[in-house]
Amino acid sequence: MRTLVAIPVFNEARYVRRVLERVLSIHPNVLVIDDGSSDATPAIVAEFQGRVDVIRHARNMGYGQSMIDAFAYARAHGFDWLITMDCDEQHEPAAIPHFIDEAARGDADIISGSRYLLPPDQAAPPERRAVNAAITSEINARLSRCLGGLMTDAFCGFKAYRVAPLADMMLTETGYAFPMQFWAQAAALRLRVREMPVRLIYNDPNRSFGAVLDDPGVRLAHYRRVLHEELLAHASCLPERALAGLLREGEQSAACPCVKHPAHRDRAGARGDGVDG
Repeated sequence: MRTLVAIPVFNEARYVRRVLERVLSIHPNVLVIDDGSSDATPAIVAEFQGRVDVIRHARNMGYGQSMIDAFAYARAHGFDWLITMDCDEQHEPAAIPHFIDEAARGDADIISGSRYLLPPDQAAPPERRAVNAAITSEINARLSRCLGGLMTDAFCGFKAYRVAPLADMMLTETGYAFPMQFWAQAAALRLRVREMPVRLIYNDPNRSFGAVLDDPGVRLAHYRRVLHEELLAHASCLPERALAGLLREGEQSAACPCVKHPAHRDRAGARGDGVDG
């Protein structure tokens, strides 16, 4: 099972050397996606030439674009599984073998890290926890039947993805709302999700989301808007409960672009959780 570890970075000079050293001591296949860093990050990453592969954006394009690039790289280079993790020492490299073991069980397409399955060592920043809880609750209400169960943490970036189904996705969300688009398409494709506990670590609780998204109310509204738009785009592949309150009376849903993929038809039929809700 060929596995790639992908690490998006943006101005991570404080952490990137230690993170790469620790990851490489555990796993040999590492991709760094540098999202236009303007600090010493590129020079530090260059110290690992020949040991890590690098995608560098000429300008900052957003977290979602880094994830899209990681997915494409894993597919193009024939990896079976992709593990994504952050570069701010909030994800522990020691958990990488556990993700690989969980993936090897073969009963899931996504192993999703959760910081809330176990009692935490510290409290999450209240505003971040509130936004996470609100979105996770809505995703559970709308999509849990399609994803194979309830989640406790919709936003943790520490995940393992089976690479083959990623080819069936049409991901375009380049910013922090990327998970909203991802979960909606994963549900439309009936990907199987299983959570795995990871430690909750916040080294910088005041880290910025950029401009207006630092306001938690604005951020929550933005996440919901992206989620709802993506659910509507895939409405014909989703159960009625996924669209509750989104369609006006008498409005017809558009044809879902993923119905052309045999993978979607096979999974939906096999699991008996089609669009009748």
